[in-house]
Amino acid sequence: MRRKEREITSREELDAILGFSNIMNLALSDDGMPFQVPVFYAYDGTAIWFHSAYAGTKMEIMRRNPLVSFAVSVDQGHVESDEACDFEARHRTVIGFGKALFVENESEKVKALDLIVSRFSDRKFTYPKASVENTAVIRIEIVSMKGKKHGV
Repeated sequence: MRRKEREITSREELDAILGFSNIMNLALSDDGMPFQVPVFYAYDGTAIWFHSAYAGTKMEIMRRNPLVSFAVSVDQGHVESDEACDFEARHRTVIGFGKALFVENESEKVKALDLIVSRFSDRKFTYPKASVENTAVIRIEIVSMKGKKHGV
C-alpha cells in the first residue's frame, strides 16, 4: 500500500467495517470485461454471504468465473481544504478477493438468509420452501483482504 499510514492492519477493524455496512460492491470479470454491482450482504467472520435471483448478469458471470473482488466503505464524506486539489475522501474501506461458491444445501441457505435479514431486522422469519428454492445464495470464500482509512 502506497500510503502506509492509512493502512488498516487490524483484523478486528477490518471485521468491524464488514460488520457495519449493509451494501457491498461486488466486482466480477467476464472475458476481460469488468462488471460491478452493489448487493446486500452478511459477514460471519469467515465468509461473505449474499443472495440473488438465479438468472441475471452477475450469476451468469460467476458461473463462468467464480473469482471476485469486493469493496465495502463506511464513514463516507470528504475532508475539506483551502486548496481545490487537496480535498480528500473520508472513509474506512475494506477491499478483498475471493471465490464465489453457490450454496445448494437448504439449511445452509436458510442460515445465510437469516444472517442477511438480521442486518435489517431483529425479527425472526420463516421462509416459504418455494422462496428458498428460488433464491440463489452465494458464499464468498475470502482469499485476502486489506483496508484503508482516512479522515476518521
